[in-house]
Amino acid sequence: MADAPITQDVLTIPRKLPEGPVNLVGLTRPQLREALIAHGTPEKQAKMRVGQIWQWIYQWGVRDFDAMTNLSKLYRAQLAETFVIEIPEVVSKQVSVDGTRKWLVRIAGGHEVEVVYIPEEDRGTLCVSSQVGCTLTCSFCHTGTQKLVRNLTSAEIVGQVMMARDDLGEWPVPGAPKDETRLLSNIVLMGMGEPLYNFENVRDAMKICMDEEGIQLSRRRITLSTSGVVPEIARTADEIGCQLAVSFHATTDAVRDTLVPINKRWNIETLLAALKAYPRGRNSERITFEYVMLDGVNDTDADAHRLVALLDGIPAKVNLIPFNEWPGAPYKRSSNNRIRAFANIIYQAGYASPIRTPRGEDILAACGQLKSATERARKSRKQIAAEAGLTS
Repeated sequence: MADAPITQDVLTIPRKLPEGPVNLVGLTRPQLREALIAHGTPEKQAKMRVGQIWQWIYQWGVRDFDAMTNLSKLYRAQLAETFVIEIPEVVSKQVSVDGTRKWLVRIAGGHEVEVVYIPEEDRGTLCVSSQVGCTLTCSFCHTGTQKLVRNLTSAEIVGQVMMARDDLGEWPVPGAPKDETRLLSNIVLMGMGEPLYNFENVRDAMKICMDEEGIQLSRRRITLSTSGVVPEIARTADEIGCQLAVSFHATTDAVRDTLVPINKRWNIETLLAALKAYPRGRNSERITFEYVMLDGVNDTDADAHRLVALLDGIPAKVNLIPFNEWPGAPYKRSSNNRIRAFANIIYQAGYASPIRTPRGEDILAACGQLKSATERARKSRKQIAAEAGLTS
């Protein structure tokens, strides 16, 4: 019997527009056109109006219809009666000693997600969430200890990007000289949730971010990280076209079944077959294999050599991630010497193997540490270890 559709489940909120004022954020261009026509915009004017409103919202960051000065006052008033331009509400903001920013933002229903901005010399990367909580229960991940509440809408996903640009003061001023410097230059879908379990909303949000008359991020500046939802991998290339990363973390099914339980549904062999067939898999757009370094679990020389063998035939690089500990975590970080030895084996085999520098650890903003404050159930170390299968 064929698998059920991957992205449709009882926890996915309906994609229909809510009652009351319609939020224009998150609508694709065709959806925005339909919404404008449905509320009185003549069809002959709809394409032009979409372009005008789109630029105000996504190029200039304007939220007030009255500020859209190339629209008539009457039309602006009509828009304000029917529509809103709303993004998630910032509940709190923390700034790490290394400059990393973490926001807790509130979405519809009073739920909360975390968003992280990581500044670097040559880029600024925003780590975006796609779900409230997560279904994957990866045993090394703090987010995985929070049950899935629901998927985010496209508005709530692109709204995280808009919120960050607000806080960074990065919206350009209409008429001012163009500034090519981008504080927010990259997006990684590596926050809370599995993006490919919320494919349509993630796709629509990223299409908005890539639009040349809006936020204008190149598809190569966007990386989607999946734990291995195999049936949706090819769709990622075809319908989004962004870079792909895979939360791999183990070289045998026995270990990966514990670390990344989705492996029980799509094992390593099945996942690698999908990656070898990935339409954008080539040397210029290598697939990133994320590999968290766990002391005594997956960090031996034998693991490194197995990983090299598994990568054969896949244009790849390996990001080695020193484990970021969180309260009650059942694992410990591999030693620096062990990580360097592992990285050297990968490098000598011809694959880039950078070791990620932990960022924002002091504010629990590092990889695998995100978790909604209101959902932060304080399980004991013993409880979490038992769930991870590490106790007898």
